[in-house]
Amino acid sequence: MQVSSKFGVSALTCCALFFTGCQQYVKTPAQPSPEEVAANQFNLQGKIGVRTPQQSGSAFFTWVQDRNEYDIELSGILGVGKTQISGKPGQVQLNSAKTGLIEAETPEELLERATGWQAPITHLVDWVQARPATTQAKIQRDTAQRPQQIIEDGWTVDLSYNETATVPNKLILKQALESGQENRITMVIQNR
Repeated sequence: MQVSSKFGVSALTCCALFFTGCQQYVKTPAQPSPEEVAANQFNLQGKIGVRTPQQSGSAFFTWVQDRNEYDIELSGILGVGKTQISGKPGQVQLNSAKTGLIEAETPEELLERATGWQAPITHLVDWVQARPATTQAKIQRDTAQRPQQIIEDGWTVDLSYNETATVPNKLILKQALESGQENRITMVIQNR
């Protein structure tokens, strides 16, 4: 029972972190450029793990992003503990057997309701595409001039690539805490 409870909390944390990170901030101009539209259409599959000072857990994910709308499915081994997250501007929903339906206007609000965390998770759409989400980001590049590390809004994102790929296959997101510990999210993208 305790393992199941820990998995449920961990899966919820993973889901909330991952799935709510799919909505973009509204940018000016209101109409995205053709490059932004193409870039914000993707289908990812992989595994996500979350480790905090209080808990840890992992889940498999499928993330379909179509411009500003997305659907994410999280599940444990053999599909156990399935959670659905969907969103569009102004409406984000998380639904699982353990939590029921949780709704919010933004991914950040949903994350806080579901887990108590506050984080700029909206940036995930940009980070999985190897780009910063804001103009204030600090970027370190590898020898191929790909972003290798992005420091932005209190998070350090380390990106890893397969050979000559231009988008990462692995992201490690770290948030330093005042206690000297950290929140860490590891995202492995197996299929794009």
